[in-house]
Amino acid sequence: MKNYPTNSPEALARILAMFMITDGEMEAREIESMESLNVYEIIGLSRKRFIEVLAKYCDDVSDEAENDGTIHLLSPQRVNEVLDLITDRSKRLLCCAIALDICKADSAISDPEMLLLRHMMQHWQLSLEDLENEFIRQ
Repeated sequence: MKNYPTNSPEALARILAMFMITDGEMEAREIESMESLNVYEIIGLSRKRFIEVLAKYCDDVSDEAENDGTIHLLSPQRVNEVLDLITDRSKRLLCCAIALDICKADSAISDPEMLLLRHMMQHWQLSLEDLENEFIRQ
């Protein structure tokens, strides 16, 4: 699996890519949501570079398929490996907020997306209150 430098824009993009495909479908609305929220600019990557990271993540996941073609999108080992490249708390909070927006882009958070979101927040020891405190200013 491709590794990117810790706390890099590519490491953030890889986590977002993981969310985009975790339910086995990639919705056009997820890309549209990222564009409308200026996610590429916020994380410091061009749209083209983000797509390259997404494609590489898909390649890595398919390379890990079992002989019968089974792919384990939510393998805890893979998920933690991807998550562990973000160590900065503010980047973790930002990533959680964007991931939540990606999950909501198609008007429904799927079970796999919810499972991944919960796992990420628990792994990083973050709560919804942490997100609210960071992004909702009085």
